[in-house]
Amino acid sequence: MQRPLRLIYAGLLLLVAACASTPQATRERDREAKNFEPQPATSTIYVFRPDFPDPEEDTVLWVDGRLIGSTLPQTYFRIHLNPGLHFFNGVAGDDGAIRLETRPGEIYFIRLQAVAGRSVFEHVDAATGRRELTNCCYLLENWRPGQRPLLR
Repeated sequence: MQRPLRLIYAGLLLLVAACASTPQATRERDREAKNFEPQPATSTIYVFRPDFPDPEEDTVLWVDGRLIGSTLPQTYFRIHLNPGLHFFNGVAGDDGAIRLETRPGEIYFIRLQAVAGRSVFEHVDAATGRRELTNCCYLLENWRPGQRPLLR
């Protein structure tokens, strides 16, 4: 009985992943992003979703009013921004949000979780962010004009 349920669950995950409009990056880009190299003139922000895979819990990520992409569990975005105050928000069943003041050459980590239909953002320290992101997540490409965003 366990095996058929696992196969059904795996099939559902594949179906949902195939429908996501934000493509997964190549393994090389994922490896490079996980080197956590700072950029001297910009801030680097990693927004990651370490939560358990739930095909119903997608969250669309916006930064400063710009669409970044649709997240799924166990994925992350690496975003380079000019230093300053930035507003991150998600669209799930709500509009969870966080503001983050950034400086040039610094790396920041934001944990994003979809909990009971709500998007919850949390700024975490670098050691926690690196550990959790490295152990759980795959890089997604940022949304590009012409791509169909995954909106409900």
